[in-house]
Amino acid sequence: MFSIRYRTVVNERPVKRPAGKRTTPRLTADDWTSAALEAMAGGGLAAVAVEPLAARLGATKGSFYWHFANRDALIEAALLRWERDHTEAVIGLVDAEPDPLARLRLLIGLVLNSTVPREAGSIELAMLATADHPHVAPVLARVTERRVAYTAGLFAALGWPAEEARRRGLLAVTAYLGYAQMAHVAPAALPASEADRHRYIDQAIRLLTAGEAAGGSR
Repeated sequence: MFSIRYRTVVNERPVKRPAGKRTTPRLTADDWTSAALEAMAGGGLAAVAVEPLAARLGATKGSFYWHFANRDALIEAALLRWERDHTEAVIGLVDAEPDPLARLRLLIGLVLNSTVPREAGSIELAMLATADHPHVAPVLARVTERRVAYTAGLFAALGWPAEEARRRGLLAVTAYLGYAQMAHVAPAALPASEADRHRYIDQAIRLLTAGEAAGGSR
């Protein structure tokens, strides 16, 4: 469900090179996994190929093989990067909010805003489109369960019993996936301005929390 884009700045000691020669930054494994995820978002798993990625990064294949044994190793690393950046990082941000209703609102706002522009949500759709791939399937299953369980936990914190909290968590996750699909194929149908998105989020919160929770925490 969750998607945030951000940069990680890595401080490295500059490498001394002969004077007068042009230098380029040394690529890291994260540079390659970022490029792989961008390629996957644009063209699916088939778009993850060493030579095109090297050309995109302005690097040689030797740079790739410095970090990865083969394409499969890159795909596995990229999937773990997706899991980390698009799920665990979001959960970390949301958990910093002490109030459970505010956490739910923050989560929904983060994940819906992550589909603007529409290319940002394409990686989620690319994962779903390749759900039967042997590398993708276990990661996607793990991430999906993590997202549903975490969102269900927010509803449980608001006072709903476990079974009902699970249903509402599942509803929230499936609603996000539908929103991401709409953002990709029919963006004009979705709220365009920030104010409209805020109203949409308010309505989503009202629908998802409709009814009385047993614990009366709302």
